[in-house]
Amino acid sequence: MSEKNYLAKLPQWSADTASQLAAEDQVQLQPEHLEVLHVARQFFDQYGFSPSMRPLCKTVAAELSMDKGRSIYLLQLFPGSPAKLVAKFAGLPKPKNCL
Repeated sequence: MSEKNYLAKLPQWSADTASQLAAEDQVQLQPEHLEVLHVARQFFDQYGFSPSMRPLCKTVAAELSMDKGRSIYLLQLFPGSPAKLVAKFAGLPKPKNCL
């Protein structure tokens, strides 16, 4: 683990690792969470950086559905800062514009 539990090595990630990281933030991962995490990891593989909120919404909408790409949906799954939590749980570096 690196800075505040963001993974130092991307291949270390698994659904079990994601569940452990989420539990530390009082989030119990469900299939809906995992599908968003997989989309974020695909985004990272394609672009080389973690998606901030706007690209996360657009990518989730394109890959899953318009309803799931809405910020309110992502806030319900990942309360507080969805892009930051998605990156953390997905084993990705923190998005650059997240505090």
